[in-house]
Order: sequence, then C-alpha cells, then structure tokens
Amino acid sequence: MNNSKEVQLKLMKGLLDLIVLQFLSSQPMHGYQIITRIRKNFGVYFGPSTIYPLLNALEKSGYVKSEWDMNNERPRKVYKLTTEGQNLLNFTEDSLNFICKKIGATGIPKGFTMEDNITQPALHSLLKKMKESPNLSL
Repeated sequence: MNNSKEVQLKLMKGLLDLIVLQFLSSQPMHGYQIITRIRKNFGVYFGPSTIYPLLNALEKSGYVKSEWDMNNERPRKVYKLTTEGQNLLNFTEDSLNFICKKIGATGIPKGFTMEDNITQPALHSLLKKMKESPNLSL
C-alpha cells in the first residue's frame, strides 16, 4: 500500500465513529446500510465485525439508540442518532474545524453531509479524495 492510501485508511479508521454518526444524522439506518454506504462513499470495506461493535459502543455511550424493525421479511435493528449523539457530532465538527483553522485550512461547514455538493478545501476535499480513491479492503 502506498503512503497516501495508508494515510487515508488511518483517517477512515480514526473518523469511523464520526462518519457513522454523520450518516445517522440524516436518517436512521441498520448496520448493513451503514456498511454499504461507507463502501459506496469511500471505497473502503468495513465489515460487520467492525461496524456492529462500533454501533454497540455508540449505543452504550448513549450516542445512538436502536429499535427492531419487524416490518420486513427479516427483522433488522435500526439505529437512530440521539440528542447526545448530535451534540458529540457538533462538538467533533467544531474540533475538526478548530484544528483546520490552526493549520490554515477552511474546515467543514456546520451540518455537512456526505451528499452535500459543496466545495470546501480542508476536510471536504480530503473526504472527497478518500471517496474517489481505488477500493481499499480491510
């Protein structure tokens, strides 16, 4: 793996909880939806053995809550962002923006979602590069 891919993978691992919270801020999702959305947006595969323990930890911390959806042929546990989770997401975005400011970059706007079609230097371009990079596998 070359250096840029290694850096991207480390950033993805380090920001995975933030990414999951960001996805859940736009809509409730089950684990498989999160897995496929990460792969679609970033080209990185984090499997069930990574995502479900993360979701359980986020739920234990009070950042997400889950409910069983029994309306489909297969029951699914659906995760929703809590108020505490939104507060953590806001604080993390503020912290990342503070860091970007200190290093002379713009940062990300409040309420940024992966679907937003905005052009921001700093983290937006970093996330975009990660999304456009060749598929990485864990």
